[in-house]
Amino acid sequence: MREELRQHVRHNFAVNVTDAGFYGLGLSFASFSTILPLFVSTLTDSTLLIGMIGAIHSIGWFFPQLLTAKSVAQLPRFRPMVLKMTLNERIPYFLLALVAWLAVGVLNRELALILTFLIIMWQAFGAGLTATAWQSMVAKIMPDNMRGTFYGTQSGLANLTGIGGAVLSGIILQTLPSPLDFTLCFIICGIAMMLSFAFLALTREPAIEPPKEMTMSWGAYWHKLMTILRENANFRWFIVARIIGQVGVVGAAFYTIHVVRHFGVAEGTVGVMAGVLSLAVTVATPFFGWLGDRYSHRAAFAVGMLLAGASAFIAFIAPSAEWFYLVFALMGAANGALWTSPMALNVEFCSESERPYYIGLASTLVAPMSLIAPIAAGLLADSTGIPTTFVLATVGALITAAVVAFVVREPRHVLSPVQPTYAAQAMD
Repeated sequence: MREELRQHVRHNFAVNVTDAGFYGLGLSFASFSTILPLFVSTLTDSTLLIGMIGAIHSIGWFFPQLLTAKSVAQLPRFRPMVLKMTLNERIPYFLLALVAWLAVGVLNRELALILTFLIIMWQAFGAGLTATAWQSMVAKIMPDNMRGTFYGTQSGLANLTGIGGAVLSGIILQTLPSPLDFTLCFIICGIAMMLSFAFLALTREPAIEPPKEMTMSWGAYWHKLMTILRENANFRWFIVARIIGQVGVVGAAFYTIHVVRHFGVAEGTVGVMAGVLSLAVTVATPFFGWLGDRYSHRAAFAVGMLLAGASAFIAFIAPSAEWFYLVFALMGAANGALWTSPMALNVEFCSESERPYYIGLASTLVAPMSLIAPIAAGLLADSTGIPTTFVLATVGALITAAVVAFVVREPRHVLSPVQPTYAAQAMD
């Protein structure tokens, strides 16, 4: 790691982890897996539309990343683009609060539903437009042997603050009248997101000019991407695993609605279950980050998929609502691995200068399945019942774990043949 970067590692670790703490706190008041589905369920009875919330979140994160990779690869500093783009994933929550307030007595249900989905889409794609620059920044400012630990600690703190937020949001939903309940949740989310932004802005990132080859036409850019996919077979299988993995987690979007509709669980209890999920993520992410840094992010990825499969299977066979505490706990542990390990693993397939390309490819190529899988699961739930989606998720998770464990080879310390590293170029 360059000395001008190494001297800021502790500072950057601290401010970015604090950023995540406030982000996680805010997100717990507008969770894509609990609070937002509950809010949308007050506007529509469609299981398909409720399931679409998770799909929008996923495709918004995955799809835009390849579109920004060309620009990101040419940047000497990633932080300015990160700060500019990330406002698009924070400001929408204030507008969501406005819609929630007006949804009772002012807006009709159809218009409120349309506005809600437009805002959710804005927020989700704002995250995706930020993602390539942000991951490239993290890969730049964090040493190789700390990257998993950083992602794990960051996510762990985000979910630790999210535990209190989830419980408090449950209390708000259970005790306050409508529309004050959801409105207050979304306002708190927006405030926490802006506090998060303030700490993110404190990141220290010295400028490092990219190689001249990074400046290329769009035609050359697409040719570069095709060359990467053609020559790096191991990376192709990693992408295949991530695509199938979207099926392996599809059942989680229906846990909340199923436990409310099938077992009659109160909204406050749902908030506690969300807290259990957050607690599991809090414990799992630092562990899987450490495990990946010390041993293998590939192995951690496979274990995460096995945990996701176990969660979906138990949700399918659960005879009572109490079993869903275990369901949410296992899914939380899976989320810890599936957030930390794939992002850390992704940049191990490539040289330093290629990172934005690999980040973009590994995300955008997953985007279609991130949309198709939840839609298909929603249609399946509407036609055959929600438990069927749990079976689908179990099968998808097991297949993904098998591909990661037995087909994808350990990429650590193996560089792509397509382009030399920054370090090699700096020595020329």
